[in-house]
Amino acid sequence: MNSADNDLALWARRYHPAETATTRLVCFPHAGGSASFFHPVSARFAPGVDVIALQYPGRQDRRHEPCVTDIATLADRITARLLDLDDKPTVYFGHSMGAVLAFEVAWRLENKGAASAPRAVIASGRRAPSTSRPETVHQRDDDGVIAELKLLNGTDAGVLGDEEILRMALPAIRGDYTAIETYRCPEDRVVRCPVTVLTGDADPRTSLDEAKAWERHTEGEFRLEAFPGGHFFLTGNHVAVNAEIARELGKL
Repeated sequence: MNSADNDLALWARRYHPAETATTRLVCFPHAGGSASFFHPVSARFAPGVDVIALQYPGRQDRRHEPCVTDIATLADRITARLLDLDDKPTVYFGHSMGAVLAFEVAWRLENKGAASAPRAVIASGRRAPSTSRPETVHQRDDDGVIAELKLLNGTDAGVLGDEEILRMALPAIRGDYTAIETYRCPEDRVVRCPVTVLTGDADPRTSLDEAKAWERHTEGEFRLEAFPGGHFFLTGNHVAVNAEIARELGKL
């Protein structure tokens, strides 16, 4: 195991520490994303909720570490760290690639019988794990990867226009695309906890039917909410998305 895996603090960012919180929210970033994407979510729910935003290797303060280019390996490493958390009632929120990781980590923790397994998963901006599309963004040249980012509108325009920053970010983006585009999930893999799916009604990477297919992957309650917008619909609907998170946290 990588020595970095021995330190939960390397993986978990608490932007607004909440030592007295009785519930927890763990946030899983999208491909190429970082923990700081969820800083506004942390500000919204702390200190009443212990908000943890995960930081994958290969970005920001972990940019000197190699990216993990396999979803199963990354899920295993995250699972090992989240096992260290206490059994505070928890909701997972993941966007895009993060939705798949939230599902895979929840499945692993449930199968271990871990007290820290989540009570609910919110999967945002991602088709169901068992659905597949022929995707090869990770095999494109840099211009091709940038074209995908512009299509999804998930990267700040200033970053796309700053060559130095972009070159620093591209290895992590390509590594994450490698992981998610080569990911394959067994049809019968299910979690026991409820799953809520949030999707954009104009997302070019997730159809409504593909979002509905998440229902096959839970033995618990399933709910689907569609929002106006594309792949990053949540940035334009942050109040409504936060309300969905609050709804799940409230059930705890």
